[in-house]
Amino acid sequence: MSRPFDHVESSADSINQPKLGTGGYLRFFWRQLTSMRTAIILLLLLAIAAVPGSMWPQRSSDPNGVIQFFSQNPDLAPVLDKLQLFDVYTSVWFSAIYLLLFISLIGCVLPRTIHHLKSLRARPPRTPARFERLQAHLTAPLGEADAVQAIDAAQKILKRGGYRVERYDNEKSLSVSAERGYLRETGNLVFHTALIGVLITVGLGGGFGYTGQKVLAEGQSFANVKGNYDSFSPGRFFTDSDLAPFRLKLDGFSATYEENDLLSYGKPIDYTATLSTWEGSDSSESKPATIKVNEPLSIGGTNIYLLGNGYAPTVTVRDGEGNVAYRASVPFLPQDANLTSTGVIRVPDAKPEQLAMIGFFYPTAASLPSGALTSIHPDLRNPVLTLRVFKGDLGLDSGIPQNVYALDPTGLTPVAGGDAAEPAIELTPGQSAELPGGLGTITFESAVPGANESDWTGSVPRFASLDIHHDPAQGWVLAFVLIAIAGLLASLFVPRRRVWVRVSLSKKAAEIEYAALARGEDPRLEAALEEFASRHASELKA
Repeated sequence: MSRPFDHVESSADSINQPKLGTGGYLRFFWRQLTSMRTAIILLLLLAIAAVPGSMWPQRSSDPNGVIQFFSQNPDLAPVLDKLQLFDVYTSVWFSAIYLLLFISLIGCVLPRTIHHLKSLRARPPRTPARFERLQAHLTAPLGEADAVQAIDAAQKILKRGGYRVERYDNEKSLSVSAERGYLRETGNLVFHTALIGVLITVGLGGGFGYTGQKVLAEGQSFANVKGNYDSFSPGRFFTDSDLAPFRLKLDGFSATYEENDLLSYGKPIDYTATLSTWEGSDSSESKPATIKVNEPLSIGGTNIYLLGNGYAPTVTVRDGEGNVAYRASVPFLPQDANLTSTGVIRVPDAKPEQLAMIGFFYPTAASLPSGALTSIHPDLRNPVLTLRVFKGDLGLDSGIPQNVYALDPTGLTPVAGGDAAEPAIELTPGQSAELPGGLGTITFESAVPGANESDWTGSVPRFASLDIHHDPAQGWVLAFVLIAIAGLLASLFVPRRRVWVRVSLSKKAAEIEYAALARGEDPRLEAALEEFASRHASELKA
């Protein structure tokens, strides 16, 4: 066959693609962002991005852990800090995924909701001509009933079954078309809308809430005032008036360790902090309370969690003039599973010179082959406190904040331990030691301080690290999560089906035809159609 005289052979090089332009590229990227595939990918990325928050301590919940990580990993910690791995949930990259997911979900849900609302008002589809091409198809004799009676009965049964029903009659046949399962798509939309609600309420809760940490030794009290926190992370919209008025006192802290199983000997089994609480600004009556791991205390709309614990040896320092320059229970941070702990004592009021000490506490002290001490059990079996002592200006008047759990000895003169001529001071509960050079004495008290010294009880005090978290939107978050679960269940278990029943008027041997079509996976479609046909036959015989 000859080609037209003006035919020109085309080639790939001669095809001119239309230019998208700025608007076209924007529409393309918007469609990609608001596709369900992108939303699922972003949701998975958000879950993956949250993993580092459980791998490394976070400043928002465990600032002491961050400090300890820096001291133990001086080379790695700055690199992780630059990557914002100690502030995962407020990092730039986590926030970017969060916001993109939020936009993507809105872009997915809004058009689908409009389309779904239109579908709800639309009529069920017309009866197809060839039932045998559908997924499920069967026939049954009409029997003694006439065509109108059969279709009317089918229409009633389908309506009772929750179907939207429409009659399609003509001169050749009488038929009814029915459709159900719109709740499946409704549940899907409710699920995604609830996810948006979760994102919004989590954001609002973070904006109006706050998180703070406080280390309390036994016998110490805490009032919910901003200045009393060891660290405090307010939300963007937080004001001081959001702090609920309450007080609490750590009456005691107990730990239970495994003593029978050799493979897990010394492992913690249970931690319990017992407290006295006062709620309200004018409350004078205290209420007892306890906090355990995963069993927080709720007071004043605020949840208080038990994060960590350790020992807080009570130390009394008398200066060279014989005056009590320092007396406190000092939290020592645990360094291993047996609670070998380290802490810092600063005595700025000592005379004639200021004093500082780096201490190690061993709950159950034992000697290594090298002669160094270590703890072989986390409970108090053989408590020993060792101290390196320094003298000199502590720099507290410079206005530069210092880490209370670390000491930079630069500029200080060693007095005992380390490079000093005198060995480190070693004490057991109840012992005192002279500081070299007439600088005074130090006593390792064998008591837990009370309001008065006469109220002290024997033992080495323990401390509890408390995380105080206020989230005004947590109730809304729970509500949206429950709504999302309900929507997900509906989208998974509600089948979407179309059913047709037809009686042909042109056939001599009248019969009833049934057909069904599933909108999605529906393994029970044929069984459901047979069950409907059986019920319809029973209705006609009645």
